[in-house]
Amino acid sequence: MNEIIMYDVLILGSGPAGLTAALYCARAGKKTLVLGGDRLGGQTAGIAVLENYPGWAGSGLELAEFMKKQAEIFGAEIKFVSAKEVAGDAESAFNILCDDGKRYVGKVVIIATGASPRKLEIDGARELFGRGVSYCATCDGFFYYGKDVVVMGGGNSALNDALYLADIAKNVKIVYRKGAFTRAEEVLRNRVSERENIECLFNTDLKKIAKTDDDKLCITTTADQEIICDGLFVAIGHEANTDYLTEDVKRDNMGRLIPSEMPKGMFVAGDVESEIKMQIATAVGTGCSAAMDAIAYLNQL
Repeated sequence: MNEIIMYDVLILGSGPAGLTAALYCARAGKKTLVLGGDRLGGQTAGIAVLENYPGWAGSGLELAEFMKKQAEIFGAEIKFVSAKEVAGDAESAFNILCDDGKRYVGKVVIIATGASPRKLEIDGARELFGRGVSYCATCDGFFYYGKDVVVMGGGNSALNDALYLADIAKNVKIVYRKGAFTRAEEVLRNRVSERENIECLFNTDLKKIAKTDDDKLCITTTADQEIICDGLFVAIGHEANTDYLTEDVKRDNMGRLIPSEMPKGMFVAGDVESEIKMQIATAVGTGCSAAMDAIAYLNQL
């Protein structure tokens, strides 16, 4: 029978929030384990050029790797497994079942599992996922070198994806259901307007996707217009990753966790937290705050 190791702090998620919390907790002398999900860095790992995090010049993955090493210097352990179930409480210790079949036990838990891209719910989107439909431009963009692609969305993520793809693909069309990119930063709007191979289709929404005989995508809009392309990249927002938590852990109307409503001994940080701006800088700040609250809680035991 495997010996059960009791940790002071279990941190779910290895994005900037989780890694910041790990750094603070480990540096405070708390036995800290990060259950990092299926990849280091979360959404940050998919940022090819990170230019709005102060003091950093490089990719998002490089930043995540640097933060991981920094946390490990102070003794934090990191395992790339995902939580399937969180049981127990502050009185009896928290018990987390992960997808490796093992259970990890800790006195406190910091939830930093972030958010995942919202899936497109139209005919053909699910069936063609991975066969022309993608939710990660930096992951799949290289498949479309010299080809025609469409980006769906109108926020920072969509415009960043379009700019990234414009360096790879022959032509990029951005389809957006509103009349202007009011949610995106001005610097990104300006860069998009300057690119000759990016075309913006405003007041356009999608109805269905199908494959053509020559293995391209035929995208039908709600106005029954057809767009023929090689790939569709979807960037229409995010949903909080909280499926592994029971329903008694309160969420807001977007499914995010409310810090003041968390059970005793549980803390939240990063994009999974309610009313947070989804930026690396804010994720780091909430990771710091959650860690300091967890440390103060542990010191009172």
